[in-house]
Amino acid sequence: MSAEAGQQHPLGIYYKIWTLLFVLSSFSYAVDYFNVQGGMRWGLVLLFMALKAGFIVAIFMHVVWERMALVLTILGPPIVLLVLIGLMSVEGFYTSQARYRYMGHDPNAVALTPSDLHGGEHGEEEEHAEEAH
Repeated sequence: MSAEAGQQHPLGIYYKIWTLLFVLSSFSYAVDYFNVQGGMRWGLVLLFMALKAGFIVAIFMHVVWERMALVLTILGPPIVLLVLIGLMSVEGFYTSQARYRYMGHDPNAVALTPSDLHGGEHGEEEEHAEEAH
């Protein structure tokens, strides 16, 4: 039996991480309590979520005590996926903005309803008014 098989981790670290998770959750709830909006809200929520997930994986799933090869095997693919998702979002934003710029579409324009396109009630009134003259 190797020394690693019988290794016990001190309970103190689990209590400290549990307290830290409680504090991070409190910060996450504070974002809602103080009514933070927009990009700042989602940035903070995602930051606290990533920190909590990282501590849970590192300590409670014992990844911090594993060999580096196993850590990279577990964490490598999700990190690569996050990088690729980030690159796709940047490219999608660029494509969207290029379409708005070169095709003349205004992203702030109000969408037309079907009645606006087909004449609707308002268009019929204008036609009757023109026939009366």
